This record gives sequence, C-alpha cells and structure tokens, in this order.
Amino acid sequence: MQGAEAMNIVNTVWPFLLMGLVFYFMLYRPQKKEQKKRADMLSALRRGDKVVTLGGICGEITKVNENNIILKIADGIEVKVIKGAISHSQEEIENK
Repeated sequence: MQGAEAMNIVNTVWPFLLMGLVFYFMLYRPQKKEQKKRADMLSALRRGDKVVTLGGICGEITKVNENNIILKIADGIEVKVIKGAISHSQEEIENK
C-alpha cells in the first residue's frame, strides 16, 4: 500500500514541477535577460550619445550624473531627465 501512495504523490507533484519549469523558461528568464540588457544600456550611456526618452523626446546627452542626464533637444535647449526615463539609444533603432 505504501508503494501505491508514493506513486500517487509523484503523479500529483510532477505536473506542478513541469509548470514551474515552463514558467521559469517562458516568463522569468527572458524578463531577467531583458532587465539586464536595459541596465547595461543605461550604465553605458556617455556624453554625445543620442537617445530617446520614454516620452518620445529625442536628444543628445551633454552630461551624465549618477541618477540624471542632461539632454540637448534643440540649440540652446537642455532638459534634465531621470536616467531610468531613457528608453533606448537611436543607435539601436538604426541597427534594427
């Protein structure tokens, strides 16, 4: 009887383990990979890079601080944005 109970437990648990693996490889792992890619992009920003903010503002970086970036969006017009508000570099769009 104990052998049958052990098999019953195994048959009950393996679908949950399978769902856990599917969840990890389909959702969690790609999301972590994308977060790492974004963090690497933000840490690599330098003066002179052309970027696009989450709000769609395009500009050239004139100064980079730890948490903020100064963007030149037109002649004589600079705005201060939070580093996390940078969506992507214009280089990424041109490479696609």
